[in-house]
Amino acid sequence: MASASPSWVILGSVPRVSAANADLPHGADLSLALPAAPRVALLTIPPRIFPGRPTPRSFPSVLAVDASGLLLLHADQGPAKGPTVINLPSRQEFLWLPTVAGYFLLDAKSASALPLPNPEYIMHPGHLGLIASPADPGHYMVAELQMILGGDRADLLCFSSEAGEWVTKDVRYPLPSRPLSPNGVVSHSGSLWWVDLSWCLLTCDPFADAPALRVVPLPEGKALKSREAWGLLDKYRCVAVSGGKLRFVDMYSNRTSGGSARIGVWTLVDPDSTEWTLEYEATFAEIWDDASYKAAGLPMKIPVLALIHPTNPDVIYFFLDEYLLGVDVRARKVVECEVYKLVEPPREHVATRFVHAWQLPQALCSGSAKETEEGVKEELDELRL
Repeated sequence: MASASPSWVILGSVPRVSAANADLPHGADLSLALPAAPRVALLTIPPRIFPGRPTPRSFPSVLAVDASGLLLLHADQGPAKGPTVINLPSRQEFLWLPTVAGYFLLDAKSASALPLPNPEYIMHPGHLGLIASPADPGHYMVAELQMILGGDRADLLCFSSEAGEWVTKDVRYPLPSRPLSPNGVVSHSGSLWWVDLSWCLLTCDPFADAPALRVVPLPEGKALKSREAWGLLDKYRCVAVSGGKLRFVDMYSNRTSGGSARIGVWTLVDPDSTEWTLEYEATFAEIWDDASYKAAGLPMKIPVLALIHPTNPDVIYFFLDEYLLGVDVRARKVVECEVYKLVEPPREHVATRFVHAWQLPQALCSGSAKETEEGVKEELDELRL
């Protein structure tokens, strides 16, 4: 008898775009291949969702995943043929943009896609988050934090499944004049958390009539100068939910007094706190020295951070050459190792933003592991990597 499908997967952020709409099941806007970690799950979308030809500089990308089965997809709709006009109560602009923006809510359970209206309202995909309603199952909200550098007010641009349109909520912006790095948005404990891996987190309840932004600094000594390691930090840091708590994983310039590179994991004490607790640290030399690492035949070099296990915070996943490996860092042991393939990017550019730890809804856990593995093999055979 085939074993059950995995309860969670490592989803590649960049989907495959099928050659034709007809390549997907009849009436479907997407298909999924869901092998168990550390193999990478693949999403396939039709060209009607991403009409252009994917290139290393222009490709669709999953921005957020939710255990309800929803995925938030950024997929531009081709070259712009005219100016973009934005007419909101708090923002009026006339812009010449190279492409037509496109954002979609994908429902993996029904294989359907909902295009978000007025995608031109969204300023930066890195500040766009997705959250399921904690009070009303079946409903959700997409929200972007839009701030003006140096201002003390910001806009929370919200699209809810109940309203069906964008609503702007005015919020007090509590940070000093410094760009907020767009390192993604995490959903946790009924709130959205905007992540700047060099500085802090901002959080609020987007469902509130009058949301209040709160600052959560990174653990002591972890804040960096403005724009330090800009565009590189998500190779060495991440903030994610694991075991029901918010975790900060750090290996950037994290060394012992003797100069050994190490990785550490911090836990936010509770969602209302600003206090982080160091869970554990380990040097890579300790991991390399374990028999499990030697048995895997892996090179002794610093890997790139991929993600933290969504239910076991002791296990961290890394990119290392052609491998994706899971390490029980507390025990200093390799627990999983597989060759991985992503649609994009090339291996030298991989980072945490190119994978998601996605806890699957029950409806997607009903197939057999054999069926999901065969599905991903078919998808991989079609990739030109």
